Amino acid sequence: QVQLVQSGGGLVQTGGSLSLSCAASGRTMTEAAMGWFRQAPGKEREFVAAIDRSGGTYYSDSVKGRFTISRDNAKRLVSLQMNSLKADDSAVYYCGQTRRVAFFATFNYVSAQESYVAWGQGTQVTVSS
Repeated sequence: QVQLVQSGGGLVQTGGSLSLSCAASGRTMTEAAMGWFRQAPGKEREFVAAIDRSGGTYYSDSVKGRFTISRDNAKRLVSLQMNSLKADDSAVYYCGQTRRVAFFATFNYVSAQESYVAWGQGTQVTVSS
């Protein structure tokens, strides 16, 4: 069974940067797309970014140009570098792993929570104004 363990996050001022990491157990990560979602208090969980097996990246409009997702299959790590943070970015962030997928994914697939079969424990990101 896949386990995802997150690290990073914390408190930062507006305009600052933070990074998140997600370590995956097992070998299935190399056959899956990996993504990040977030959930703010009182709001639905929303898609943030994803990366497919080819290294193709996908971002929500709200973070495009500010966040960068990357993966290291050898280390079974997925990272999210967050720059120019805003108060609206404050949320609990979750990494996720999809079921086995083709080499190239689609935005509709990686942005849907139903595509993911494993989740990390969640990491708080707080951006103070």
